[in-house]
Amino acid sequence: MDRRIRVLIAKPGLDGHDRGAKVVARGLRDAGMEVVYTGLHRTPEQIVRAAVDEDVDVVGVSVLSGAHDRLVPEVVSGLRAEGRGEALVIVGGIIPDTDVAALKAAGVAMVFGPGTPMDSIAEFIREHVAVRE
Repeated sequence: MDRRIRVLIAKPGLDGHDRGAKVVARGLRDAGMEVVYTGLHRTPEQIVRAAVDEDVDVVGVSVLSGAHDRLVPEVVSGLRAEGRGEALVIVGGIIPDTDVAALKAAGVAMVFGPGTPMDSIAEFIREHVAVRE
């Protein structure tokens, strides 16, 4: 890969806890990726617009509010509608194991739970973005 991987980290909905998202953003930046953090309280539409405008390879969605089953599929479908369905969508946060299969069926590549080592997240991104080029 000749250019750095571009990652958007987003916090949708009313969830106001962004420490984990900031830690992941910094960790991916330290791993050599370009990272854009959208800030708190973004709508799925705002996340999609930022992903398109920033021309990112990866959209990382951090959800702790329990609204992942509604918000994340809206992000994925919005990316597809904008012709950016190839963007790798990953999710982090408090996601019950019983909801992971539905998120993957909606187009999420991976769900990372609390305590996932940063190296694992960065490695997953590198492997899957490289495959998609």
